[in-house]
Amino acid sequence: MPLISSTYRPPLGFANGYMQSIYPTLFRRLATSHLQHETLELSDGDFLDLDWSCGYGKQLVIVSHGLEGHSRRPYVAGVVREANRQGYDALSWNFRGCSGRPNRLARSYHSGATEDLAAVIHHAQNQGYQHVHLVGFSMGGNLSLLYLGRDSVATAVRSAVAFSVPCDLKASAEQLAKRRNRIFMWRFLRDLRGKMTEKAQRFPGQVQVDDFHQIRNFRQFDDRYTAPLHGFSSALDYWARSSCLPYLSHIQHPALLVNALDDPFLAPSCYPRAIAQSSPWLHLELPAHGGHVGFVERGKDQVYWMERRAMAFIRQHSPDNK
Repeated sequence: MPLISSTYRPPLGFANGYMQSIYPTLFRRLATSHLQHETLELSDGDFLDLDWSCGYGKQLVIVSHGLEGHSRRPYVAGVVREANRQGYDALSWNFRGCSGRPNRLARSYHSGATEDLAAVIHHAQNQGYQHVHLVGFSMGGNLSLLYLGRDSVATAVRSAVAFSVPCDLKASAEQLAKRRNRIFMWRFLRDLRGKMTEKAQRFPGQVQVDDFHQIRNFRQFDDRYTAPLHGFSSALDYWARSSCLPYLSHIQHPALLVNALDDPFLAPSCYPRAIAQSSPWLHLELPAHGGHVGFVERGKDQVYWMERRAMAFIRQHSPDNK
């Protein structure tokens, strides 16, 4: 597909990737009290916490959050609200341990855990949804595109939209390790330390946190925790096997990848122009601005460009609209 010319234009004062990345977290608030909670039991003895917003239509939008996010983050809630407005049901799900309560096993979530997304999709199909669309942000975007390109895709899946995706996990980890991104790195490690401390108390033989303070970047964290807890030999092995980049050319469902050119988290390899140009399925949109899961717009109802863009693509590939 030829690259898509983006329609996103930042408001005055938001032509800065760092501002775009920080502002929504600090100032955007959307209602989530109406969501209906469900716990999905998994075959390995663990569970996933789901949030439903139903009664709007026969098609379902499944939303996957980012690293150390959860199903009620404003960027997730924005897509849920816009999907409902346009006649779609929505399901936002929490990665293992991200709903506010610890998961049961020593393992956690990671960028390549497509089996959990597959379990959510299978559950949705069992509820009667024959047409499912995926929306993912950051890690959730990598997970969604990796699922489409590497796994056996469920028959109900019709399209996918992914924003701010670290398609190349190694390069993105190196990007976040740079001095200019240390505030983001510090926040991620602070949150992850809390989770690893809780796991160390329950699984002292598998998780140790005595010297966690020495960890400064994702290379060290993934070598120490992610890789051994999830069956990888090292951080490099984990990144290589869990990055969606090598699998983008295998996608055979309509997929839209939106990565802002000023995203402070993304390396040059996360803008796969050549792959998109040779693929009949992958649509690539590269706005000049938007930061990481930003794409801020001004307005009383706090609708951001990214949820409008996601639903426009989903409508284009919805069976009822053909």
